Amino acid sequence: MSSSLILALTVLAAGLYALAGFLAWRGNRWLSWAVAAALILHTAALSGQLWHGGGLHIGVTEALSLFAWQSALLLWAFSWREPVSVNGLLIYPLAGLFAACAAFWPSPVNDVDVLSWKVSLHILISLLAAGVLTLAAVQAVALAIQERLLRNHAIASRTGHLPPLQLMERLLFQMVAVGFALLSLTLFTGLWFIEDWLAQHLAHKTILSIIAWMVFGVLLWGRWRYGWRGRIAIRWALSGYGLLILAYFGTKIILEQILQKHWLWTGT
Repeated sequence: MSSSLILALTVLAAGLYALAGFLAWRGNRWLSWAVAAALILHTAALSGQLWHGGGLHIGVTEALSLFAWQSALLLWAFSWREPVSVNGLLIYPLAGLFAACAAFWPSPVNDVDVLSWKVSLHILISLLAAGVLTLAAVQAVALAIQERLLRNHAIASRTGHLPPLQLMERLLFQMVAVGFALLSLTLFTGLWFIEDWLAQHLAHKTILSIIAWMVFGVLLWGRWRYGWRGRIAIRWALSGYGLLILAYFGTKIILEQILQKHWLWTGT
């Protein structure tokens, strides 16, 4: 696929994502259609950016675009069942922004052997885990805003589009639980590739991912054992997500942009 076509598809997708963010706040019935069209265009652009010569190429900006795409896809899917579409006010514009970054500023990339089913499975599960936990982080932010407005007695006038507080908390912990399970599978499948942490440049990523996994685990345990909610739940959820993002994008940026190295995958 030509770079000009990728740019055109990305610009259209970014415009639709921006529209979707506006519609998410307004609660417009055309939201689902706008997101669906943006996702189709974004998918087409990604296919041209990621696949070359039978290999999967993922640089920093391409990873951000792929990450944003699947977060938008998951939110769109969840919105059909749960009242979480208002989170698109943040998710959809960011998806458009990251898609544009990948199209206008492609980064040096590393190759992954797409014939290895273990690598493919690990990448799929890790993306799903990151996507669900991204939605959980956005849900935590929305919950924090809702609680703040409630304390300031502004809840009725400013959060008419948000579900009840208890429902928001329930959805937050459901997302964290699903994300935690997927993150557990990610760490487990990652064991297939670890032979030499230092040689494969996986030490920092793995350690930070394990710490994030522990934070989410403590949050779920605290909810079950002590009924954690409100500010405690929000802080733990956002802390775990921050560690997870640092594990992937922080280490990836340092390796590729500063040290000019890449993660090395093994296994067939």
